[in-house]
Amino acid sequence: MMERIMHPTPEEHQPNGEPEHQSKSAINGSIARQATIDAFKKLNPVNMVKQPIMFVVWIGCLLAIGYTIFIDEMRGFNLTVSIILFLTVLFANFAESIAEGRGKAQADSLKASKADVMARKRVGQLIQSVSSATLRKGDIVFVRAGEYVPGDGEIIKGLASIDESAITGESAPVIKEAGGDFSSVIGGTLVVSDEIEVRITSNPGESFLDQMIALVEGASRQKTPNELALSTLLTSLTLIFLLVVMTLPVFTNYLGFDLSGPILIALLVCLIPTTIGGLLSAIGIAGMDRVTRFNVIAMSGKAVEAAGDIQTIILDKTGTITFGNRMASEITPVGGRAAEQAFEGVILASLADETPEGRSVLELAELRAMPVEQHWLDGAEIVPFRAETRMSGLDLRDGRRVRKGAGQAIQEWVKEQGGTIPNDLQEKVDAVSRLGGTPLVVAIDATILGVIYLKDTVKPGMRERFDRLREMGIKTVMCTGDNPLTAATIAREAGVDEFVAECKPEDKIRVIQQEQAAGHLVAMTGDGTNDAPALAQADVGLAMNSGTQAAKEAANMIDLDSNPTKIIEVVEIGKQLLMTRGALTTFSIANDVAKYFAIIPAMFMVAIPQMEVLNIMRLDSPTTAILSALIFNAIIIPMLIPLAMRGVTYKPMTADQLLGRNLLIYGLGGVVVPFIGIKIIDVLLASIL
Repeated sequence: MMERIMHPTPEEHQPNGEPEHQSKSAINGSIARQATIDAFKKLNPVNMVKQPIMFVVWIGCLLAIGYTIFIDEMRGFNLTVSIILFLTVLFANFAESIAEGRGKAQADSLKASKADVMARKRVGQLIQSVSSATLRKGDIVFVRAGEYVPGDGEIIKGLASIDESAITGESAPVIKEAGGDFSSVIGGTLVVSDEIEVRITSNPGESFLDQMIALVEGASRQKTPNELALSTLLTSLTLIFLLVVMTLPVFTNYLGFDLSGPILIALLVCLIPTTIGGLLSAIGIAGMDRVTRFNVIAMSGKAVEAAGDIQTIILDKTGTITFGNRMASEITPVGGRAAEQAFEGVILASLADETPEGRSVLELAELRAMPVEQHWLDGAEIVPFRAETRMSGLDLRDGRRVRKGAGQAIQEWVKEQGGTIPNDLQEKVDAVSRLGGTPLVVAIDATILGVIYLKDTVKPGMRERFDRLREMGIKTVMCTGDNPLTAATIAREAGVDEFVAECKPEDKIRVIQQEQAAGHLVAMTGDGTNDAPALAQADVGLAMNSGTQAAKEAANMIDLDSNPTKIIEVVEIGKQLLMTRGALTTFSIANDVAKYFAIIPAMFMVAIPQMEVLNIMRLDSPTTAILSALIFNAIIIPMLIPLAMRGVTYKPMTADQLLGRNLLIYGLGGVVVPFIGIKIIDVLLASIL
């Protein structure tokens, strides 16, 4: 059964400030040096043609150089125009190279951590020492303290402390264990303590580290749909202005004067949106880089961009909204059973349960001095937990069948055995649910014995984070296998908008499809094989690094820190990417207005004195006006590189508020700043010339 219940929105919101992630320095010495070299390499026409706007500037530069060499008239002016246009192209290439350089630096670091190590592989009953390069999917290896994990895999036996700093950057070792949520290991990580048995899950060249290196290098980055659309728009504007400039000599000849080729080229360069054209690629690369530096690997720029448009987030309760370390706190008998009978049932049901919850039941039993004998498992058939049945247990050698699971599932199972439901069962289950705990019911054959109280708590600050998402216009939906009463208690405490109780894997897909059918983009997190279909269905699927291989393959993002709540920050990074692109596009188009007022009157006021009225900046001469506009057009690109790398400051706001903010800061600023900059440059040029 799936219940979907609307949860009231809290009346008071506590807006937070900056996103929790902090961008690192955009540029360092080694990256800048390499970026300078790469900027010259990118002058290759094969590369330049991929950026239509800058390709037009590059062609204009070559034409201006031709005028300088072959035409004596205005040679100094033509040479100056050539140099400025060359620097404009070089600065645009430098911006892209800086963005790529940060990814390549991280890729080099990952390559350094990738080494061929010796692995202890199980072959039949023997253990052989082999090269990690020879390991294949399905091989079993043993790794002890001081050894590196030879390949990606799943821990099938044991528990160990593992140093993953080479991959995640987190210096503190993490505990990985068989049967828990954190059973996945990555090749190249160091086992600090104990020994584990690992089943290899990838072939050579297909490991997670190999995929990371390919992704963060960014050399083969594909443009996102929004980026392609903006590129098409900017290219169309460039073609329109190119046609305008090409037909301009016809009108000037009619008016009785000629415009030289370099002046027409300067006009074209000032008309087309070169600022955003030079920074567009860098913004996209930097967006993926910011996600990577937040320890999330995005499979494509499209995933990052889609995160910025997310309207609904599907979240698991356990481990995401709550801490997830549900521990057995109490065993309550039902139906007049003695406490010893209830404990016998829960012990038998948990003997083969390797999850933290199962082990906590046995620890509670030992604390209460109840006998726990592993030999009770002899000859028993283990019934593993399945999301479809929502129960697990044992079929004992003596014929008894023990089951532990959700209250509704156990009740239906007992009824199938011909048993009856104790009158006080629902009361005990509801009591646990009202406390925000998870009740598990235990039965042997047709007899229900008791209720296990699994205690879990909501993570601090979750309500504030959901309030923040609400301010962005994002709806949160909590999915949980708990009964509606427990789900309602947790949802109320956490502050989510809606919740889905007694949720099965297919219910998650149904919720996602319902939201998508309403025109919403949906994000979700997951780590298990059962989550894989929903992760694939979601527009943004964030898989946990500790999760199963199926979940990682289905998702389009992987969180190296295995923190399910990071989807909130990923959404903020995506929104920051879209805001940065929009802000710089607004600034680029706005500063063209100032350049028009600088260069157009300068070209025409010699032949048409009445055009002097448009020289509102009172620039010194036509020559200084044109050169000032071109110089400003060139230097504004490197000046905006830090903003493109870092991204604009993100704060939750509505679309109308965002539009107003962009127009005020980047629209008005894009008009005012060039007026000031061009005037200052003109004064300096006038004093020099």
